[in-house]
Amino acid sequence: MNWLTDFIRPRVRSLVGEQKEVPDNLWQQCPSCEGMLFHRDLAENMNVCYHCNHHLRITAKERLKIMFDAGKYETLGVPSVPHDPLKFKDRKKYADRLKETQSKTGLKDAITIAKGTIDGQKAVVAAFNFSFMGGSMGTAVGEGLIKAAQEAVKDHAAFIAIPSSGGARMQEGMLSLMQMPRSIIAVEMVKEARLPYIVLLTDPTTGGVSASFAMVGDIHLAEPGSMIGFAGRRVIEETVRETLPDDFQTAEYLQEHGMVDMVVNRKDLHETLGRILRLLMNTEKKAA
Repeated sequence: MNWLTDFIRPRVRSLVGEQKEVPDNLWQQCPSCEGMLFHRDLAENMNVCYHCNHHLRITAKERLKIMFDAGKYETLGVPSVPHDPLKFKDRKKYADRLKETQSKTGLKDAITIAKGTIDGQKAVVAAFNFSFMGGSMGTAVGEGLIKAAQEAVKDHAAFIAIPSSGGARMQEGMLSLMQMPRSIIAVEMVKEARLPYIVLLTDPTTGGVSASFAMVGDIHLAEPGSMIGFAGRRVIEETVRETLPDDFQTAEYLQEHGMVDMVVNRKDLHETLGRILRLLMNTEKKAA
């Protein structure tokens, strides 16, 4: 018999009472200022750090809820495409990686298409999910952009693209690169119908996505601090043999150099988009 464990410990516990376990997932650290963020307060602040205003990444579902009136919208299905056309394999089969990511995220692919109203103005939104293989653009994303554009033309609605992507999906090779011109075709369909095409650049917007539909909007908005560019910083520095500014490839830097029209805080996004859409659609705001 061990008197320490069998007698003393139960006696001490009876005197002080059982301690309740505290969940270890109530807090997280801001990646910018390293301040501690209480999850409930962070969610109420739209996943924006209440210490330094750093905009943390959010899911497409969370973003759509912020954008549309009363958080209500209709989700449109992503068109079906061949799952593994090249039979690609790196550390694991591409088909297995897709299934694993779909199971983990509950998403079909890296894009979500939705339609609804923003301050009373009809809009179709194609939003990327960075959690799905880094928001990479494969054939499903290309088909999704085409479908979103067609829906916008059919409904005479504005088309809003929200990229959050590392670029083309390497597991689909040339088929992925083909989505760059296809995305431009989607944009041209909307512009030929004389409808607004707005891009909201979020963190990150890079690679083939930034080299295609993400940079041909009628108006470019961006979230504060978002990384926006094509190649990585190190690659550019080695190519031009110069040290780049600390804020290079940020939303603020691109606004200063004319590539972004407005840097908009997440809490102001709905109001800003509503004002822009009223101007571009030439409609007056109805009195309350």
